[in-house]
Amino acid sequence: MTTTLPAYDEVVARYEPVIGLETHVELGTNTKMWCGCPTDFGGEPNTRVCPVCLGLPGSLPVANKAAIEATIRIGLALNCSIAQWCRFARKNYFYPDMPKNFQISQYDEPLCFEGYLDVEVNGETVRIGIERVHLEEDTGKTLHVGGATGRIHGATESLVDYNRAGIPLVEIVTKPIPGTGALAPEVARAYVTELRDVLRSLGVSDVRMEEGSLRCDVNTSLNLPGAEWGTRTETKNVNSLRSVERAVRSEMLRQASVLDAGGRITQETRHFHEDTGDTTPGRSKETATDYRYFPEPDLVPIAPDPAWVAELKAALPELPRLHRRRLQEAWGLSDLDMQSVLNAGAVELIEATVAAGATPAAARKWWLGELSRRANETGVELADVGATPAQVAELQGLVDAGKLNDKLARTVLEGVVAGEGTPTEIMTNRNLEVVSDTGALTAAVDEAIAANPGIADKIRSGKVAAAGALVGAVMKTTRGQADAKTVRELILARLGA
Repeated sequence: MTTTLPAYDEVVARYEPVIGLETHVELGTNTKMWCGCPTDFGGEPNTRVCPVCLGLPGSLPVANKAAIEATIRIGLALNCSIAQWCRFARKNYFYPDMPKNFQISQYDEPLCFEGYLDVEVNGETVRIGIERVHLEEDTGKTLHVGGATGRIHGATESLVDYNRAGIPLVEIVTKPIPGTGALAPEVARAYVTELRDVLRSLGVSDVRMEEGSLRCDVNTSLNLPGAEWGTRTETKNVNSLRSVERAVRSEMLRQASVLDAGGRITQETRHFHEDTGDTTPGRSKETATDYRYFPEPDLVPIAPDPAWVAELKAALPELPRLHRRRLQEAWGLSDLDMQSVLNAGAVELIEATVAAGATPAAARKWWLGELSRRANETGVELADVGATPAQVAELQGLVDAGKLNDKLARTVLEGVVAGEGTPTEIMTNRNLEVVSDTGALTAAVDEAIAANPGIADKIRSGKVAAAGALVGAVMKTTRGQADAKTVRELILARLGA
């Protein structure tokens, strides 16, 4: 049975959304959280494991100091208070990818707490409260095979890879975020985008969502205006910025449909489907009591030295919001123009393109124009569209040198996105370079004059603006490869204008 969903405008007119985000970040340490196993991505399954991360009897964990330092730096960047004393806890649950049948995490005593992150949405600043930033270990990875969906239902067998088990994992939990109204999906995306940029600036993680080093769980609920907050659902492991926005929007529509029909929302985890943009039920959502937390007996508490914390705070790099303000001033952009760059996710791409030799205006033109259009058409992030900042700068360099005009440059860019090579290679291989040699263009100019005697007479009589029509004719004959300025000069010279 197909359910007809209400229109989004109708949903936000009747209901108030409350969102919250739980973001998991794999830290870029060399070794795992409790042992010396390497953390690099990839490798044959179950080859980066040892008795500690496999939870074998008699093995004991030892905390990774680099992971603790990275977590404190994250907390400081998010304006959090740093605990003077805290400890790890055991979070008990059974799942095949958890080798110990419990996860070493933190519960009521997180390392960082009570912070915030400001994000820009439609020219307004939205402050997102951070409830906690705590340190734990990642699980292994389960692969369900033999079915159509890649999930356990319908699969014929399941395989477990423990390479990821024990990798340092930071969980960043926001406070509930009410009052965003119709902008709730955009606020969710803006928050994860800003958080990713903060983490990247700190150098604590590669934050590659496609590889799972940054994963986001999206909580969504609806309530009538003035009523208590509704029952929330948690959409698990959303793996792209675009999907964060889509997951919030999808759950708002689905929950509104249920509530409109007189139904009740079930507190549960849900799975987001990239192909359809829909969510489907996972399992009922556990509470803290279900996990039977208790202090981890094999690890000593953490008591960060205040002097050390002060040193870490003093050494924090320039954070993204301040960095963007400096770039905006250097690029000469208005607030609205900078917001367009930010909305497109193009700040770092434009910055890298400028560093590779292009002007800010040219870099912005390509990334916010042709490349953004292609990203939207194919449903990918701008950074994954198929062109690099170095290639865009090289393309613009060919335009600046007069070897390509704008039309030819767009054709070359098509080849770059298709993976045909560098702009110079594509220009050469496809013979797309602008023809500016007067000898090569003279025949085409004479042909255009002969074919358009009326226009030629107007030019001879002093109406030089009419030359544009003849320039267009030559450009058509030369498949757009003629240098328009040279062609115009030749036309005027031949007609004595």
